[in-house]
Amino acid sequence: MAGGEGVSEEGREPPRDILDTPAAGPTAIRGSTLRGGGYALALLLSVLSVPLLVRHLGVVDFGRYVTVTALVTLVAGLTEAGLQTVGTREYALRHGAERDRLMRDLLGVRIALTVGGVAAAVAFTLLAGYDRTLVLGTAVAGLALLVQSLQTLLAVPLTARLRLGWATVADLLRQTVLVGLTVALIVAGAGLLPFFAIAVPAALAGALLTGVLVRRLTPFRPAFDGGQWWLLIRDMLPYAAAIAANVAYFRVTIVIMSLVATELQTGYFAASFRILEVLLPVPSLIVGAVFPILARAARDDAQRLDWATQRIFEVATILGVGLVLVIELAAPTVMRVLAGESSEPSIAVLRLQAPALAATFVAVACGFPLLALRRHRALLAASLGGLVASVGLCLALIPSLEARGAAIATTIAELVLAGVALALLKRSTAGSRLSLGVLGPVVLAAGLGAPAVLLPLPPLAQAAVGGLVYLGVIAVLGRIPPELRDALVPGRSATRIVR
Repeated sequence: MAGGEGVSEEGREPPRDILDTPAAGPTAIRGSTLRGGGYALALLLSVLSVPLLVRHLGVVDFGRYVTVTALVTLVAGLTEAGLQTVGTREYALRHGAERDRLMRDLLGVRIALTVGGVAAAVAFTLLAGYDRTLVLGTAVAGLALLVQSLQTLLAVPLTARLRLGWATVADLLRQTVLVGLTVALIVAGAGLLPFFAIAVPAALAGALLTGVLVRRLTPFRPAFDGGQWWLLIRDMLPYAAAIAANVAYFRVTIVIMSLVATELQTGYFAASFRILEVLLPVPSLIVGAVFPILARAARDDAQRLDWATQRIFEVATILGVGLVLVIELAAPTVMRVLAGESSEPSIAVLRLQAPALAATFVAVACGFPLLALRRHRALLAASLGGLVASVGLCLALIPSLEARGAAIATTIAELVLAGVALALLKRSTAGSRLSLGVLGPVVLAAGLGAPAVLLPLPPLAQAAVGGLVYLGVIAVLGRIPPELRDALVPGRSATRIVR
């Protein structure tokens, strides 16, 4: 029954799904690669539109555009409440009619929270004295957020079943439509407001494809039962608060900038912020692909959980530091392509803010095992640490250092979050034997790659050389996890991560 009350037969013995088989590890690793590759392709599409958008709107209007998108993204994080991740965990642990009931409740909660969050965002823009364009833009972007949030929630069955390729296609379709409409508006010479509106048809495209893909896997009709909602969310309230704090501490910076700094300085920070904003989901996309395995292992196999946690930490650290190295070297070209010569001050802002990405990779790598173990309060403690650091540092640094102060504040806050999350993971069952041995080789590799900035080459070529040196040193030191090599090389086995 496509989109009916339930799609599973009660009383049937639950089938042995892929999460219980040796194929889970290789499938998740390849799925992680697909998610990362799909997101990279989406970023390449953005490269076609964002520089044109910055030049079309100008630094000031682009700052206003990012202010609204940051506000709506903040609402998305505050109202997400961990539903996507916790939903994936619970879906991976349930079968049959229990899964259908879970999805109906999740859809109902998602609609209620998102509608309330968007209403609050519009009210904030009115109270803050934003002009008519920004108020309407927030409302329209909020509608797109509602559609997109439903699409990502409907993708839970795909993620939990490790069918990550299709989930990637749906996300890529949404981004393709958005980029195409953005370019069309630029050619048409549109003003600021239509650029908020095009997010609606883009979100609808992704939602329709996802609906087709999961029509036999999940019901589409939401449940609005307060009692069932409470049973669902009472255990995850600390995690929901953690997600809210985690999203708030990073994106609240752009809101504070819009209130206490000049529009020009907000525009400089917005250009750098935009780069970080599009890269921030990468750690969760990559690590999240393995999360259903972590959830099942946390319940059934402690040894499997330990093994996966160690490998996730190593891969996340290697990727995070490598990405920061590339951004530091390529920053001049990245910012000039994004915003033109007028963005020169944003180069230093981006370089100050880039290390936050490495910290994000570490925080995510620590957060997913804690979530699998239901250590929601530990995750809340880490996120609150980042939030307090961010707000305090923003208020202290932005008045004097402006955009650079905001960049420093976000980087330190992310480092605080990563440090607290790592310390809490080390105290948990999954992290008690966690080795930090990868940190030394990673620091050495980054140190040997960084001198590429001195080469008489364009910044992109310097980044390529530095990145290759970094990966080469990591490989020579034997720090590339064998499971990763095995899963990505045809004909080789990669079962160790799920043994």
